[in-house]
Amino acid sequence: MRCALDCQLLTNNYQPAGNIGQTRRVPLTVDSPNPLRVAWSIFRARRATPPGPHGTADADHTGLGPVLQALAKGGTPALAQVQDDLDEYLAAVVAIDPAALSRPEAIAYWLNLYNAGGLNLAARAFAEGADSILRVIGGFDSPTHEVAGEQLSLDAIEHGKIRRFGDPRIRAALVCGSVSCPTLRYEPYRGDQLEAQLDDQLRRFPAEGGARFDSESQTVHLSRVFLWYGGDFTRPHRMPTWILVRSRTLVRVLLPWLGESPPWLVPGKATVKFQSYDWGLRCSVG
Repeated sequence: MRCALDCQLLTNNYQPAGNIGQTRRVPLTVDSPNPLRVAWSIFRARRATPPGPHGTADADHTGLGPVLQALAKGGTPALAQVQDDLDEYLAAVVAIDPAALSRPEAIAYWLNLYNAGGLNLAARAFAEGADSILRVIGGFDSPTHEVAGEQLSLDAIEHGKIRRFGDPRIRAALVCGSVSCPTLRYEPYRGDQLEAQLDDQLRRFPAEGGARFDSESQTVHLSRVFLWYGGDFTRPHRMPTWILVRSRTLVRVLLPWLGESPPWLVPGKATVKFQSYDWGLRCSVG
């Protein structure tokens, strides 16, 4: 999941901190995505054929299970041990026609394919001794998978396929191999379990660090993922949307997913800040 929709960063090298409209200058470094390249890649992703599942078939994702189990035990270094399993799974899944799947199965299909592709990217970075997936040139915007005759990059899968299903919960399910990503689920996504899996993921992500509460200053610190993709939560029917939303409005929408939030967290009045994003290499299973 490349999280790079901070519009103010894309336009003038600023990153919002706190409520929309409060900004601070942040220098662009090799540890941050190139904003112009990201913007162009996302624009190109819109040319991907919209997903149109119209069948009743399901897909077998059991091949991804051993990879996730190995990562749960050994973390990022385990990628080297399961590369053959990962390659075998990717070869099998791209041979499936996602149009023949049901809608839940199709969402699960694209989520698993993206995450497996992200793991493949992380494995490449690890093998090269890189400290971030950003060190792999073209890792997100170069075509890496051919599905139903269509050449797709990870960006095309995320923005051209997955976001077009109009379900913002996918933000807690997409993982790219970075420290600030949500953790990988311990099991592949499945159509017949998708609702429960996505609900669980969106509760886990804030609980595992995606939302931190400071009672002394009465401030909620949200993952930057929620800033970049806040419009998906407030306008899911328009996904993929690029519209920034007021942070207090975002808190109101996210409140059902924030668990036992403190009593001082009142939507519309809470002070909101957004965490910095750590692109360091890490693959972990929650």
